[in-house]
Amino acid sequence: MLSKSISFNKLIYLLILAVFCFSGCQNTQKIKLLPFQTTTVAGLNREFGEPFGIAVDKKGSVYVSDGDAGKIFRVSREGKFDLVSDKFNTPSGMAFDKDETLIIADSGTHTIKRLNIVNNEVTLIAGVENKHGFADGESLKALFNAPIGVSVSNDGKIFVTDTYNDKIRLIENGKVSTIAGSTRGFSDGNATEAKFDTPCGIALLTDSSLIIADTGNRRLRRIERDGKTTTLAGTGEQDSVDGFLLSSKFVEPTQITVNENGIIYVTDGNSIRVIGRRTFPIVETITAQKRGLNDGKIFISQFNRPSGIASDNAGNIWVADSDNQLVRILTNENLGKTIKPEEITKLRYTAEEFRNLQQPRWTYNPPEAKRDIAGTLGEIRGEITEGKQAWFHNGLDIAGGYGEKAYFIRSEKVMEPIAVENFGGLRELIRLPTIGYIHLRLGRDKDEKTFSDDRFQFDLDNTGKFTDVRVPRGTKFEAGDSVGTLNAFNHVHLIAGRTGAEMNALDALILPNFKDSIAPKIEKVSIFNENWQPIETEKKNSRINLQGKIRVTAQAFDRMDGNPERRRLGVYKVGYQVLKDEKSPLFEPKWSISFEKMPDSNFVNLVYAKGSKSGYTPETIFDYIVTNEVSGDFGKENFLDLSNYEKGDYILRVLVTDFSGNIATQDTQFEIK
Repeated sequence: MLSKSISFNKLIYLLILAVFCFSGCQNTQKIKLLPFQTTTVAGLNREFGEPFGIAVDKKGSVYVSDGDAGKIFRVSREGKFDLVSDKFNTPSGMAFDKDETLIIADSGTHTIKRLNIVNNEVTLIAGVENKHGFADGESLKALFNAPIGVSVSNDGKIFVTDTYNDKIRLIENGKVSTIAGSTRGFSDGNATEAKFDTPCGIALLTDSSLIIADTGNRRLRRIERDGKTTTLAGTGEQDSVDGFLLSSKFVEPTQITVNENGIIYVTDGNSIRVIGRRTFPIVETITAQKRGLNDGKIFISQFNRPSGIASDNAGNIWVADSDNQLVRILTNENLGKTIKPEEITKLRYTAEEFRNLQQPRWTYNPPEAKRDIAGTLGEIRGEITEGKQAWFHNGLDIAGGYGEKAYFIRSEKVMEPIAVENFGGLRELIRLPTIGYIHLRLGRDKDEKTFSDDRFQFDLDNTGKFTDVRVPRGTKFEAGDSVGTLNAFNHVHLIAGRTGAEMNALDALILPNFKDSIAPKIEKVSIFNENWQPIETEKKNSRINLQGKIRVTAQAFDRMDGNPERRRLGVYKVGYQVLKDEKSPLFEPKWSISFEKMPDSNFVNLVYAKGSKSGYTPETIFDYIVTNEVSGDFGKENFLDLSNYEKGDYILRVLVTDFSGNIATQDTQFEIK
């Protein structure tokens, strides 16, 4: 009886919330045709480092903050753009005030600034340049901690998400005050009774209440005019689940816009979510959830960490697609263009371009000394067998000693609002734009003593124990700065390339004094018919008989100079060819599987045959399905089709190579009768 009462009360609450939300979120204007397609407007020539904030003026021009380059660009509806200002450090969220000047959160300098878009003059509104902390009071003496979001009311009030102070601040009449938030955490309540976790996005509703993208709490919060904070949507669990507001789930809500009809659009993880398009308020995902880059109908369009989002008077939704480095638009007009596969390829840096950006160093001291490579990109982790999970290793493991200090290998600036994950676990990591570092105690030694480096901002519980560490957006690290110490995995896992465009670090970095003169080893070649029935390959003194479509697998592994004898690494490429005799190949080697770039996560069963395993098992087996085709985003099941071969004797040659070009081969003689 009690459970029925609770369910009924919950239903009543949702109905009340529906009316309440719509009374604040909706207006009486006629709802215009909703966007139905996604196109790309700007960035196809790599103009942006990291588009993040986005704002639209009354004339329809779009302004984009580039956090990586420290610049503000103006983009027209036709995709033409020009530089407005290069006088920022790490500009993030932006909003226009009633005078059509642009208010910008410059996260890297911990300040709020104003940009006059007519004369390009930049003035400081609040905060102390390059000084982080927390202090209310006079605007130019107040302190912020890498603020990310801003919103401006019609009467000139500036609202700020003071992201790493976990507070919502107000700038008014030359003063800064805190309107909501206390210590980091989660709780609703009045004013400073409420708690937030890394709030990023902020937007005003028509009733002057605020909607906050409470990023670390994975919720949308609402602050009423009297300072009362409530939860609008999300359970706090990290997932992407649509439905009623308080049962929906978010991945990492980042920025918010509210259009003229009161519809709320949110960038969340790799997708765009919406509230307010239905009779009852529900959360809907209107784009694909999987990371990627794809234009077309909205529901199949893909994004890669979309951040800034803004609506214009025509009903279009503009998106700063940060990790794709593009400006995209959700529209029902003939704006932008549908990006083509060859344009996506052109956007991605080649390994040569990537390594020419900066000269890397090894992750340990001395920086030039070659170290033991313990794992390479594309290796299987887990096991290919029923009931078990397997995935691709996405980086380069460089072995070290427990507690050994590790260092940044390139100079970079933190861009992601939540760049640190898995605190205290074996997969503790920090992600910078082009390099990721995993399996570390970030900012501290093996005894949990912190480095003297306030770029690592630690949280403590009541007993003084560390509970988390954050590195704010805009934080800069130089090559050779300490990143942390090795945990029990005894290696640094390096990820090379932007998220979603990872590449083989051996190729992308070319670490100093790296050398490998040892060829891979092929342990066994197996042949199957197209139904995976094995074909005997060990007939002594005779050729095997093959016909039709066959599958070929090869158990193989790589070795490197200086590595322990027991070390088994994945190979760089796998291929095959057919020869009439030793000197008469019918075709050049077909390199069917390549680990130049990170394969799509769905392709692990295309690369590895049953029984393959490594990482968390005492035995390492890399059994490659040689006849399948996998390279980056491309993958398909395939066969060696012998149907049109003439009768006679042949040689099937399997080839594997490492990055340094050392090749191993194994021949199998067969005949077609």
